Amino acid sequence: MTIFWHILWNNVLPLSVMIAIGIILQRAFSLDIKTLSKLNFYLFSPAIIFDLLYKTDISLQVIGQVLLFFMLFMLLQYVVLEIVVRLRGYQGGMRAAMRNSVLFYNSANYGIPLNQLAFAGNPYTLSIQVLIMMMQSLIPNTYGIYSVNAHRSDLRAIWRTIASMPVIYVIPLAFALRGMQVPIPSFIDTPITYLAGAFIGTALITLGVQLGSMKWQLRGSMLADVGLSCFLRLLAGPALAWIVVWCLDAWVMEISPLMAAALIVSSAVPTSLSSVLLAVEFDNEPEFASQSVFVSTLLSIVTVTVVIYMLQI
Repeated sequence: MTIFWHILWNNVLPLSVMIAIGIILQRAFSLDIKTLSKLNFYLFSPAIIFDLLYKTDISLQVIGQVLLFFMLFMLLQYVVLEIVVRLRGYQGGMRAAMRNSVLFYNSANYGIPLNQLAFAGNPYTLSIQVLIMMMQSLIPNTYGIYSVNAHRSDLRAIWRTIASMPVIYVIPLAFALRGMQVPIPSFIDTPITYLAGAFIGTALITLGVQLGSMKWQLRGSMLADVGLSCFLRLLAGPALAWIVVWCLDAWVMEISPLMAAALIVSSAVPTSLSSVLLAVEFDNEPEFASQSVFVSTLLSIVTVTVVIYMLQI
């Protein structure tokens, strides 16, 4: 029960307070959610990715192992999702919305604090989580943009949109500057630090604004869709991660118990705010995306605790 209350008090409740502030602000002032979305995509998200990749100590061996796990895990999730999408008969934007709600998970403002809690601030597990966060920032800005526009835009327009996303340039730049040990001048580093610190708050406020601007009608097909998304993200996700870790350890390479635990915990977090930002920015099922994030975050109080408890056993 100690882990449960710690996660509730230190992770979920702070997130919920920020979301509630966004809802209140939206009801009071009718904020422009498109502006908030652009601030997240083009400013705050690239800043936090650069800041963490440049400053976190990560070995080449860890990079290789984590990236191999991540690719196999995402592939397995995609296969399962494709089966579900076809069985449910989703069409158009709803196909992309369901995929995004499961494939994109909250590896930054939920995953990093959770990692530090579950592993007592271990720098090794933090480096693993930072790599997962890097990939979870890159994919929504590439595949995510393609998926929400593929049914209504030509390929050239989609590629122009993807090419305008700063994150795809920030990641190689951070690795290059770090690899060559190029120091960042303080007049640049300080603004990056400020912007990185603003990411979590702004993203959560954006989610709250979106939730505050819509009518809550979680019933019928919407209830079933959100429930299915939460099941696939919170329960099937860590189960599939365990399968990938077991297969890699058994047949490909030795994975330490600490890395295995960190990878599985990283897969157990709720749906990412990125799915909401994509839905809002490109007007693709924003109500479903917002409710999936909100409900999965609430349910994760229980599911994440169970995953950590099972790993301790």
